[in-house]
Amino acid sequence: MALGFIKKVFTFGKEKPAETPAAPAELTAEEKAAILAESEPKGRLEDLPLAEDPVLAEEMETAGGPSDDLSPEDLTMVPLELLEAEAEEDLGADPQEAAALPETMETEDEHVAAIISAAPAPVVPVLPRGFAAAEARAPEPEAPAPTEKLSWFQRLTAGLFRTSSQLTGQITALFTKRKLDDETLEELEDLLIQADLGVETALRVTDTLASERYGKDVTGEDVTKIMATEIVKVLKPVAKPLALDLNHKPHIILVVGVNGTGKTTTIGKLAAKLSGSGLKVMLAAGDTFRAAAIEQLKIWADRTGSTFIGTKLGADAAGLAYEAFERAKAEKSDVLIIDTAGRLQNKAELMAELEKIVRVLGKLDPDAPHTVLQTLDATTGQNALQQVEIFRNIAGVNGLIMTKLDGTARGGILVAIAAKHKLPVYFIGVGEGIDDLEPFEAEDFASAIAGIAR
Repeated sequence: MALGFIKKVFTFGKEKPAETPAAPAELTAEEKAAILAESEPKGRLEDLPLAEDPVLAEEMETAGGPSDDLSPEDLTMVPLELLEAEAEEDLGADPQEAAALPETMETEDEHVAAIISAAPAPVVPVLPRGFAAAEARAPEPEAPAPTEKLSWFQRLTAGLFRTSSQLTGQITALFTKRKLDDETLEELEDLLIQADLGVETALRVTDTLASERYGKDVTGEDVTKIMATEIVKVLKPVAKPLALDLNHKPHIILVVGVNGTGKTTTIGKLAAKLSGSGLKVMLAAGDTFRAAAIEQLKIWADRTGSTFIGTKLGADAAGLAYEAFERAKAEKSDVLIIDTAGRLQNKAELMAELEKIVRVLGKLDPDAPHTVLQTLDATTGQNALQQVEIFRNIAGVNGLIMTKLDGTARGGILVAIAAKHKLPVYFIGVGEGIDDLEPFEAEDFASAIAGIAR
């Protein structure tokens, strides 16, 4: 309404056709001279002071004032009746409807939403042959809440699940609606040997089963219970804690094994346990053939608060062992753990270097190394049996650590190794985490491999 009012004010009368003025009469020469004399300024324009315009040019352009070409007649006051009539045209014929308009007016958000909804939908281009529009990706689901941490036995059971499920499934299928006879016992023996439990353990299970249930109906559950009992009998004598003679400072632990069996990681986990109990630990990077092994052991030393000693790549490992012993003795370290290169048991020259380390340590201390640990990879199966025999003869292995029992279908090999070599099994590992190395318990392992809940 206000805009219409202003427009009306400044255009009123302008729409009338302009009257053509009459042609002025011709002036005489005397009249023209008089007019020029009167119009001559008393002083020159450039000599006058320049007044500062109080209104800025920007304000003049946007003020909406009257146009310069309007005549005084165009500025005549507008009658009140005309203004009221124009107001009625702008607001509608009904004054009450005009008064109610502010109450029914949309809010700003509603007004914007209406404009957006009225906007035309975007045009989807038609792709040429050979192309297709990608499907809209569904929003990724939120990460599930962290589950409760599993107990050690639960993690061990999960790690041996493939072994136990395969073994118990075959046993159940073998003893479905069938009496125990010689043929069944022979098939069971073959089945247990194929599961890497070893000939000795297989014979123990079948002999016990025959003496108790021969000629009777036998279920798969009966067989797994007897199997678990016999496995415990095999493993119980070798499930021992790692004894540290702290009268020898440092107590030297030499860790050996084939590449890939987890030597360096196992050393880091042992260091975490020992340093966490308050012992002063030193780690020596004796695998001088691999830069990655040296760096990895350095990281474990920093993480566990242990002292680290290393040398350049390709240096003599026996020389490093000598230096590590002297330094550990000077610093009064409780335990010195020495890493070694991953020797292949069928490479005589490499095994000779390992034998040299043992000789050097023996010259420094007749009882050193006090503990020789061999790491075994559970996934290697029967090959682990040969590895134990060779390393035991060369380095005097007197204890085992079984690693990678985290999904392998060949976890039964530990039973065969224990039955044949009778070496202590100190720890087993089920993963890469620092808490995934735990003392070996015969009952837990036997129950997990037989699929029996505890």
